[in-house]
Amino acid sequence: MIAISVANQKGGVGKTTTAINLGAGLASRGKRVLLVDLDPQSSLTLATLGDCSGRSMAEVLGDTRPGKLAIDDIVRPLGAQLYLAPADLALSNSELGLTTRYGRESVLRRALASVHDFDLTILDCGPSLGLLVVNALTASDGVIAPTLPTALDLRGLQLFLSSLESLKGELNPALELLGILVCQYDQRLNLHRAAMEDLQLSGLPLLGVIGKSVKAAAAAGRGAPLDRGKLAEQYDELAEVVNEWLNEKN
Repeated sequence: MIAISVANQKGGVGKTTTAINLGAGLASRGKRVLLVDLDPQSSLTLATLGDCSGRSMAEVLGDTRPGKLAIDDIVRPLGAQLYLAPADLALSNSELGLTTRYGRESVLRRALASVHDFDLTILDCGPSLGLLVVNALTASDGVIAPTLPTALDLRGLQLFLSSLESLKGELNPALELLGILVCQYDQRLNLHRAAMEDLQLSGLPLLGVIGKSVKAAAAAGRGAPLDRGKLAEQYDELAEVVNEWLNEKN
């Protein structure tokens, strides 16, 4: 099973919105998709399922001791071909407890190894570079890095990519950066256009550009993928690019 992390240590850059829409787009293409919420803030879970305390990724990963549940025990359906392994605030305790465990960076990879009913796992990471995100990147074949088009966000992106290179060298040499996804882009804003020029000059792989929309934020808040409009088309284009990558991997 292929795993993709949607990650960036900065918050508010569109990770959860990307995970929802990418998952839905790939599910519509016949892929059986598992979304995994790895953020203790549980935005994806709260928007789609509500409170899932007691049967979440915290009980899979454990804390100072191994978890008591398998991922298959907590998976919940979201729609045709689309499923979620939910999170709750107890993941914060998991992250603290993992620091004392042997092989702490690979706990999630071992948990995912027992999951066989899906073509793809999309890991929705929290805004940090803590052990939960390290676990996600260690378990992943690819990573998508959403960012906002501002100079400050691009500096944060560079820090994340530097950390990503270090992690690849130590824990996951095969990890592939699928590309940078620019979110909430408004071509009317000078600072957005300037940031896009800087990103293009950097030589970093640009995976796609998602426009700015109040509707997108509202849909993400409801845990729903966009189903119409320009942004829905942009996320569908992203899903097609990732689908081609998946087909090549298989």
